[in-house]
Amino acid sequence: QVQLVESGGGLVQAGGSLRLSCAASGRTFSNNAMGWFRQAPGKEREFVAAIRWGGGNTLYTDSVKGRFTISRDNAKNTALLQMNSLKAEDTAVYYCAFDGALRSKLRTGIPFYDSWGQGTQVTVSS
Repeated sequence: QVQLVESGGGLVQAGGSLRLSCAASGRTFSNNAMGWFRQAPGKEREFVAAIRWGGGNTLYTDSVKGRFTISRDNAKNTALLQMNSLKAEDTAVYYCAFDGALRSKLRTGIPFYDSWGQGTQVTVSS
């Protein structure tokens, strides 16, 4: 199993930006897709973005398209989520996740991701 540690969350005003980072260790990172999910208070955890193992393909939920960018640096075992034009409704705990299948297609379902970070809080004030 891979260990994941997120960082970069915080409090930001609406319209601002944050960059989340996810550091992976314990297993080869470069052959697996990575995803970002979020969970707001009282709501279920939801898919935000995913990036394929080679970094060429990405997938986003509709509400963040054009504002968020997912990327990865396989040499540094790191996945990033650049969040711009933040809105109050983006407030949530953000989790990075590791897709357990080697070289899989991009997937949005939580069960496909078998390792999770502890989460980092993002709060957007309106």
